[in-house]
Amino acid sequence: MKTRKNELDVDFIGGTGPLTKEEEKRISEVIKMLKSKKSSTSKPTRKLTTKKKVTA
Repeated sequence: MKTRKNELDVDFIGGTGPLTKEEEKRISEVIKMLKSKKSSTSKPTRKLTTKKKVTA
C-alpha cells in the first residue's frame, strides 16, 4: 500500500472571492453541454427483438 508523501493543509478550495456573473454563466453552459451530450449518448444501442411463442 502506498503512503502519502506530502500532506496538504487546505482550508478551502477555489479562489479568494465569489464567482463573477460571467464565470457562473460559463460554468452553467459547460454543465448543460455535458448533460445534453450524456443524454444523447445514453440511448440503447442494441436492437429490440420479439420472442416468438413455441407451441407444442
